[in-house]
Amino acid sequence: MSLIKRLINTWALSELVRGLGLTGRYFFKKKFTIQYPEEKTPKSPRFRGLLALRRYPNGEERCIGCKLCEAVCPALAITIESEEREDGTRRTTRFDIDLFKCIYCGFCEESCPVDSIVLTNIDEYHFESGESGVVSKTDLLNLGDRCEAQIASARQQDSAYR
Repeated sequence: MSLIKRLINTWALSELVRGLGLTGRYFFKKKFTIQYPEEKTPKSPRFRGLLALRRYPNGEERCIGCKLCEAVCPALAITIESEEREDGTRRTTRFDIDLFKCIYCGFCEESCPVDSIVLTNIDEYHFESGESGVVSKTDLLNLGDRCEAQIASARQQDSAYR
């Protein structure tokens, strides 16, 4: 009996008809595809993109040179050198991030006691050469200045979960 059913299914092309029916059902539904460069998908406030350094409202950099982010980085992408100032506070003289090594895990952001290093929502960037993958302190501070409104908004939206 199973041989007869198998022959009928083969000659009647029932699997093909079932497949075409499924295709026809989804053919007229709303499409989920977006045209990427022109259309962007919404990003979560917790999106982990390019790293940036923040400043206090008075313009002073937040980083106190504690090196917790350097210690917690699993990819060893952060290099920090710091020294004491005349007033006794410690500040960084060198803060480099190798974006080729960085895995954007967010551990550096979580470990920072003063919210100095943050992950922005920037996910589109490029490098002109291999050496430009290492981002310096001034570049990170400039990026933080440009993105401060977005960073503050994301922090405010995420504050209930921190």
